[in-house]
This record gives sequence, C-alpha cells and structure tokens, in this order.
Amino acid sequence: MRDGAKKRTMIRTQLAAVFILLLVAVFLAVFLLNTVFLQRYYITNKKKQIESSYASMDSLSETYDTDSEDFRDGVDHLATEYGLVVVVADSGMQILYSTARESEKMASRLLWKIVSGDPKNEPGNEPPEKPPEERAEGEEGGKKPPAPDHEGEKMKEKEEILASNDKYRITSSTDPAMRTDFIELWGYLSNGNLIFIRTPLESIRESAAIATKFMLYIALFIAFLGAVVMWFVSKRITDPILELTRISDRMAHLDFDARYENNVNNEIGELGLHMNDMASQLETAISELKSANIELQQDIEKKEKIESMRSEFISNVSHELKTPIALISGYAEGLKDGIADDEESRKEYLGVIIDESEKMSRLVTKLLELNHIEFGNNPAKMERFDIVPLISGVTESSEILAKQFGADIELKIQSPLYVWSDEQKTETVFTNYLTNAIHYSGGDKHIEVTAEDKGENIRIEVRNAGDPIPSDAIERIWDKFYKVDKARTREVGGTGVGLSIVRAVMNTLNKPCGVINYDDGVGFWFELEKG
Repeated sequence: MRDGAKKRTMIRTQLAAVFILLLVAVFLAVFLLNTVFLQRYYITNKKKQIESSYASMDSLSETYDTDSEDFRDGVDHLATEYGLVVVVADSGMQILYSTARESEKMASRLLWKIVSGDPKNEPGNEPPEKPPEERAEGEEGGKKPPAPDHEGEKMKEKEEILASNDKYRITSSTDPAMRTDFIELWGYLSNGNLIFIRTPLESIRESAAIATKFMLYIALFIAFLGAVVMWFVSKRITDPILELTRISDRMAHLDFDARYENNVNNEIGELGLHMNDMASQLETAISELKSANIELQQDIEKKEKIESMRSEFISNVSHELKTPIALISGYAEGLKDGIADDEESRKEYLGVIIDESEKMSRLVTKLLELNHIEFGNNPAKMERFDIVPLISGVTESSEILAKQFGADIELKIQSPLYVWSDEQKTETVFTNYLTNAIHYSGGDKHIEVTAEDKGENIRIEVRNAGDPIPSDAIERIWDKFYKVDKARTREVGGTGVGLSIVRAVMNTLNKPCGVINYDDGVGFWFELEKG
C-alpha cells in the first residue's frame, strides 16, 4: 500500500508538472515576445498610421484649399483618431494650419528638419527670405516662425530613419528640448506646402509596459489556476492507470478475483475490460492446468504404484511357485532315479506331485480372477435375490473341507433375506471368507455365519475361533500374498490371494468389508444393500 501511494504521487506529480511547465513556458515565451517585440510592433503600426494619415491629408490638399473648412475638418478628424500633432506651412514657413498649442515651436521644428535633413534643402541651400516688399500682409508681427534653434542643433539629437522618399521622411527621434521620443513625418504635400506630423512614443512605451505587466499577472494567475486544474485532471487520468497497476500486481500473484470497476469510456476503460477478460481466461486456464497437473500426478503415482505392484506381484508369484515347482521337480527326479522302488513310495511321490500341481493351478486361477476384477473386465450385474440359499449352497459344498479340518459350521440366518448385488460376485466373497475361516479355525473349531440389519444394508459375518489378527496386520491382510503366519498358510494350502479378491469384489460393488477381532475369535464381514 505504501509503494502504491508512492507510485500514485510520482505519476500524478509528474503529469501535473509536465502540464504546468508547458503552461509556464508558453506564458514566458509570450511575455518575452511581448517585451522584445511589442514596442517595435507599436512603432511599425504607428508608422503605418502616419503614412496613411499623410496620404489622406495629401489627397485633401489636392481636393481642397488649405484654408478651407473641409481640409481643416479632414485633418482634425485624422489627428484626433490617431492622436497626431499636425502642422502645415507654406514654402515661406508661414503656418497655414496647426493642431499644436505651440504652433510656432512646431514650425521651428519643421524648419529645423527642412534645413538639417531635407535632400532638397541641404545645409547652405535654405530658401531665401522674401524681401519686405514681397511679404504678404500680416507676415510681420510674429507670424513668421522664429529662426532655427542652433542651440538645439548643437545637441546632436538621436534619430533613426524609419522611411524615406522624395516626398517625406519618417524618423524616430528625441526632442532635445522636451527630452521625449517621437515618431515624426516631415515633407511636402502635392500642393507644395510643408507638413509636419508627430506622435509621441512615450504613450507607446507606457502602453507596452502596462500590457506586459498585465500579461505577467494574467500568466501568474492562469499558471496557478492551471496547476490546480491539472492536479485534479491528472488525478482523474492516473487513478484508472493505478487501479490497473494494482490489478496486474494481484494477477502476477495468481489472484484472479481482482476486477477493473472504473466506468471510463476511453482506451483505459477498454484496457480494463480486456484485463477482466484476461483474468477470467487465465483463471480458467490455470484451473484446467492444475486439474491436468493433478491428473498427471495421479497417473504418475498410479504408474509408479502399478510398477511397484507388478514387481511385487512377480516377486510374490515367483516365491509362491518356487516351492511347488521345486517339490514337483524333486519328486519327479526321485521317481526317475528309482528312489521309490516300492508301490507305496511311488504313490506317495505321485501324491505330492499332484497336490503341488493343484496348488499351482488354484493360485493361477485366483490370480486370473483377481486380475479380471481389478481391471474391470467383469463389471457387476446388479439384481435382487435371496442370499440365504446362496450361503446354504456354499456351506454344503464346503462340508468336505470342513470335516477335513474338523470344523463345524452353524448358520444363524433365516430365509428369505433379500439383497441387491451381483449374485456370482457375492458367492465369490462368501466362499473366500468361509474357506479362510475353515483353514484358520482354532479352539473348538466352531464357525458361525450371521446376518445383521444395518438399516439400509445387511451385514453378513463369518466368525471362527481362530487367533486374533495383530493390529499392525489388519490393513495388510487385504494385500496380495500377505500372510500373517506363512508357515500356517503353507500348511493349509493357502494362496494369500483370497482376501485380495474379496476387497477387489467389494470395491466393484461399492460396498464395505472388514475384519473384527473378538475375545474368542475373528469375524470377517461384508455388507450388501437391503432388497
């Protein structure tokens, strides 16, 4: 969780910082451009206004007389609209029209410009003064502008020519007396009169400074506002991404319950839906893989078990067959060599050979039967029947074997007793139990067969007075060839396979079986469904 918070802070901060830096960079660029180029733009724009105004005034001078009201109204309108100072004088520097309060000073300024910079009036080529007799009435008494200010001429004013042709010149200059910068146009109208147009640069600079300062405040405000907006916008952008990161982390640790739940209608939302699909598919695939892995493990274990059983089976069969084969071979060699030279000895030798051959035959028969049962080659055929006649028939068939071992069999069971089972397999189970009880009967050699109601099942038990089975051998007696008392088994002719057949048959019937040690004997039981 701590790492997730750290990641969240980093990605949100980085994203917001990028946007904020871009915003600041844009405003900084605008501020620098405004500082460097705004004044130049204003000057250029003002120069165009002066040129346009001059063209309009020149057109007016061609249409109207300089002293006419139309000319004056037109010039006043242009001067007011563009904030210009305009002075018009005749060739003798007599002021014909002026919008300036200090007309004589402006006329002196015009004369100074003409004398100092007009290509038509280079120094030494000034127009001569008119003789007194040629002066117009009224020229005396201060109507004529004063002589140029040679004191100002010595001040060497700074001047930059912005435009120049044969009719006018536009300059950016500083008035030495006023110590103020101006854009000025001085030249000739088409009717031969002189014209002087001036607009101060101070207002331009002031406007540029104010605009720059205002722009700076706006930039700071917008940068702050943009930072706040970008922080929340970046949160909205990064939260779905961080959720996808957490989901992918859980998926990396095989937790496929994580799901993307943000309803964002964009590529991130689509990616989240794809991750949900991927989680479901991965969960299914891994589940199938685990199932296949378990099955494979079971197959491997089964194969190992089968291999172990095969080795054990071969070893046990070899051991079980080794003794009878040796006896058969030995007694056959004895007969061949004539050891048994009388009839009675030969019969004894032949009896041993026959007896061991029968034991081998029984062993092979039981092994084949067990193999058929374990590998499902003989499936159960369920039917309802009375089990008492089956038990009675097997008991009667075993009477000869019981007498041989001195045992008596008592049936404590009454007909009818219906069960659901495979009759042939049930007979196999009971036959093995009864044969085993006869072989290992002890004490009073008494064997009891009982039936007990267990609710849904009927328990059939074959009980004798034999020795109890050791607790560590109770589970192993169902294994093939396992013998609690090997000498006793050999003596009674047992194969060690009978109880294995019982367990295999009961597994096929899907019913339980077992053994109980009593104080006076041992009881083997199996259960069948009540019919």
